[in-house]
Amino acid sequence: MQINVKKLAALLNGTIEGDEATIVSKASKIEEAGPGSIAFLSNPKYESYAYTTKASALLVAKDFEPKEVVHPTLIRVDDVYKSVAFLLEQFGGQHKRAGVSEKADVEDSVDIAASAFVGSFTVVAKGVSIGEDSQIESQVSIGENVKIGKNVKIYPGVRIYSDCEIGDNCILHSNVVVGSDGFGFAPNPDGTYSKIPQIGNVIIEDDVEVGSNTTIDRATMGSTIIRKGAKLDSLLMIAHNVEVGSNTVIAAQAGIAGSTKIGENCIIGGQVGIVGHVQIANGTQVQAQSGINKSLKKENQRWYGSPVMPYMDYLKSFSIFRKLPKVEERIRNLEKKQDQKAS
Repeated sequence: MQINVKKLAALLNGTIEGDEATIVSKASKIEEAGPGSIAFLSNPKYESYAYTTKASALLVAKDFEPKEVVHPTLIRVDDVYKSVAFLLEQFGGQHKRAGVSEKADVEDSVDIAASAFVGSFTVVAKGVSIGEDSQIESQVSIGENVKIGKNVKIYPGVRIYSDCEIGDNCILHSNVVVGSDGFGFAPNPDGTYSKIPQIGNVIIEDDVEVGSNTTIDRATMGSTIIRKGAKLDSLLMIAHNVEVGSNTVIAAQAGIAGSTKIGENCIIGGQVGIVGHVQIANGTQVQAQSGINKSLKKENQRWYGSPVMPYMDYLKSFSIFRKLPKVEERIRNLEKKQDQKAS
């Protein structure tokens, strides 16, 4: 794609400083950009590169005040990150395909929109529906009666078990598993376990993205639900009957036990563990590697530690904890002096 700065600025609702006829053909990092590239500056740590970059154009905030001469043409915008997302979509977006590969195994009863695509070696069971413009890549397995909405992107190796539902504009990265059985077993008197049938499903609402190798278990009864706009990183474990609220983000390697309800607009750090049957209030923020063993009912609070405590309390406690070896040494020295005096 090639576009001049004047047209690009119009698409971004930006203002131009410099040559509006400048042509750009790719997006690059500010420290690596060359002629023909458009780069961006949003983090002040990278400001020094603004004065040395070889980029032809530079995307900056409207309130950016350069301290030295900036050579690229500037495009000033209200929100740099949103503008970058738009740029990457324009310069890096993949061309959509339509049709069903001859090497795919698709049941006759499947309803696939004419503008959708199904790749090679993908298996689609009976009763499935796939909406307009959805792209199902190779080696995907889709079970019976699954519903997939419009403009969904499903990468190779994804497994979607029967009766699950995927909303519009979702992205499922490679090796995601949706609808595997929940971890339900009843103990027997002889020490063995009997499997509890998992007869529910998983519902993923619109605008959800799920990272590679994440598993989302089906409900025992009812539904495991990922609400609209949630973003799930790679290598997550979402157990049966969990509900993740809208616009909540969860970083890699977190684990959420069964029947936990996470509110809206939460931020859950990497490797966080959450016990089952608890509720997490809207706007909760949890630092990485924390352990949640109780409900967090007050909204818009920050938490840290295992088990969690209020964020600032943890930092204060940890500052004391770090000093414990020296405190112990002082106590031992005092005890020795006391013993010497006594003798």
